[in-house]
Amino acid sequence: MPGTRGRRADARRNATAILDAAVECLSRDPDASVADIAQAAGVGRVTLYGHFASREELLDAVFARAMREADAALDSLDLEGDPRQAMVLLIRSSWRIVDRSRALLVAAERGLPHGRIRELHQRPLHRIERLIERGREQGEFRTDMPVAWLSAAFYGVLHTTADEITAGRLDEADAPGALTGILLAAFTPPGQPVPTAD
Repeated sequence: MPGTRGRRADARRNATAILDAAVECLSRDPDASVADIAQAAGVGRVTLYGHFASREELLDAVFARAMREADAALDSLDLEGDPRQAMVLLIRSSWRIVDRSRALLVAAERGLPHGRIRELHQRPLHRIERLIERGREQGEFRTDMPVAWLSAAFYGVLHTTADEITAGRLDEADAPGALTGILLAAFTPPGQPVPTAD
């Protein structure tokens, strides 16, 4: 029915407006309330709760969308060729995404279970795991530690860097070089010289 289609289109627009407003509000203030987000979206709280039953459900939807967008951006990277050069590219590209969404990450860490955040990172984690496995096969990355641990360390260092910048203990301009140096050193086989970030 035309009226039903119209209502569904309005509902989709409202849901999109709420998600967009949530990104905007949470990027400014990770503790932004449902009322803040509803006001920014131009809808009432009843309408917002009609789409997202709780603040946690809204946070989940916002962070899941952010992770899908991040994953799509990283999918465009050419990670073939020298594994160490591919690692540098992945570090710096991943950092740009994490840096842009630092406040969203803080909001997710405060409002979502750790297991859910980990679940939403599965595709990015698989990407780094594949690169680590290829680098190990070519003798470029260490083989004395499990791939899953090295992969977790990769994202752990990125997130810790974001936390340190948010807390004012690290200068944002220093982050890319520091990340690249730390992670290349962590992945280099024991006894081999650590390559430079360049």
